[in-house]
Amino acid sequence: MQTPTPAAPGAKLISGSANRALAEEVARCLGVELCKVTLTRFSDGELFVRIDENIRGADVFIIQPTNPPAENVLELLLLIDAARRASAGRITCVLPYYGYARQDRKDQPRVAIAAKLMANLVESAGADRILGLDFHQHQLQGFFDVPVDHLYAAPVITAHYRKKNLTDLVVVAPDVGAAKMARGFAKRLDATLAIIDKRRPRANVSEVLNVVGDVEGKACLIADDMIDTAGTVTEAARALKRMGATDVFVCATHALLSGPAAQRLADAPITEVTVTDTIAIPPERRPPQLQVLSVGDLLSKAIRFTHSEQSVSSLFD
Repeated sequence: MQTPTPAAPGAKLISGSANRALAEEVARCLGVELCKVTLTRFSDGELFVRIDENIRGADVFIIQPTNPPAENVLELLLLIDAARRASAGRITCVLPYYGYARQDRKDQPRVAIAAKLMANLVESAGADRILGLDFHQHQLQGFFDVPVDHLYAAPVITAHYRKKNLTDLVVVAPDVGAAKMARGFAKRLDATLAIIDKRRPRANVSEVLNVVGDVEGKACLIADDMIDTAGTVTEAARALKRMGATDVFVCATHALLSGPAAQRLADAPITEVTVTDTIAIPPERRPPQLQVLSVGDLLSKAIRFTHSEQSVSSLFD
């Protein structure tokens, strides 16, 4: 357990209800207490938010991932608005997971660009800065007109796999879009790279067509930014085993694990599934191979550096 490094005076941490455990871990790493907040509902389900401490002039950090249900987004907006109306000096929105990020372009007629709408809502509510972790696409930073610090969970995940001392490791990108991320993992782990050639006939459905790279007789690590229904990684794992891979590991930053994901992962030829705690994972959605790593220390360092006006670029290594 790492020794907490106290935050400078004036920093206030506020947590929504979407992932209270992660916010408590961040506070523990900083050696501070979370602000007292009242989060309740009226009898009809309407959300009510009240900050129960004086934050006038304070540097406020609101920690809330925006994964479904949509109430998580609304709760974040209400917390930002409450902090602004309480005369906070600066409001930094800490988004361990940026929901609606997959809807980042108009790729078919008459659809919303939800990722841009989310950015507009957060800014309109009163956020002065954004601290995010592994956006689905890097260009989402440009959707905000306030400063954005975009962190990566790769140092946390690669440190875990270095301890395994895997030989002849191949990092596998589950699709072409994940190739850049997989290349970064391969460089950090001194591994080779392979890419899955797949097609997606419709949302949440994928078909593996080919594996580009040598995986026979080698351990494979499939690296992606998120696992939703787990269709992509489980089909990729089966394809890698058919081509002679010895062990298949899966890692991702964000564990949505929706629908049949837990059962699919449990049934797949996967040795271990490593994710981070950016999203709270209930017990019923945890497959037996699941290993959860904490990004609390990473976020706490970013918060401390932001509060003291230091660069966060050292956290990319």
